[in-house]
Amino acid sequence: MTTEPSWFVPDWPLPANVRALQTVRGGGASCGPWAGFNLGDHVGDDPAAVAANRERLSAAIGGSIHWLRQVHGVHVCDLDAASGEEQEIPEADAVLTRRRGQACAIMTADCLPLLFCEREGAVVAAAHAGWRGLLGGVIEATLSAMAVPAGQVGVWLGPAIGPAAFEVGDEVRAAFVAGDFGAAACFTAHGSGKHLADLYALARRRLRQSGVVAIHGGGECTLSAADRYFSYRRDGVTGRMATLIWRI
Repeated sequence: MTTEPSWFVPDWPLPANVRALQTVRGGGASCGPWAGFNLGDHVGDDPAAVAANRERLSAAIGGSIHWLRQVHGVHVCDLDAASGEEQEIPEADAVLTRRRGQACAIMTADCLPLLFCEREGAVVAAAHAGWRGLLGGVIEATLSAMAVPAGQVGVWLGPAIGPAAFEVGDEVRAAFVAGDFGAAACFTAHGSGKHLADLYALARRRLRQSGVVAIHGGGECTLSAADRYFSYRRDGVTGRMATLIWRI
């Protein structure tokens, strides 16, 4: 295990009762292609190493971390609706809470993580958005589940594959443009039948259309920063970062 930094605090204005954290691949107990601070327990890494990394993260935030089984869908897990008994890890791609000490967590390695916070800190949420999730409406589903006016919600866009690296086919561009002609501006032609997609621009577009004004972050590229971020598209077998938000 090294002493490299394993996380940073997102640079966005939060109320005094809310905290957020973004992990990176530095430090940690994992070795091999998962080397560093891997938090994914489903990617082939040594379970003991993943457990050690998760325990360190949990100790750092001083609260419970709620993990999801992410499936590129739009289901939102409401932590407040769960009973106090031990629950199976839910299948969902977004999670929210109004309770203190419960960290909403999303794992990524190229897909876009988003953090949501009501301006007074009454409710917080996290969402996982690859192109399928964005197209399916995970942003809209998360805002709806928060049950507050979108204009009162601030959002942070975490590290994702950048617009110069994310190549997709004609069918992906066509699917977005079919529902929103203006989304064409988020794609750049890149050879025959291929395009470079800007996940950040697509997310900002959908957030603004939903009424969100306060949008922060969104400028990293996980694929091009191998020393800082895991990237599935770059490496195939790799670890996962976590993006977390919680009330204190």
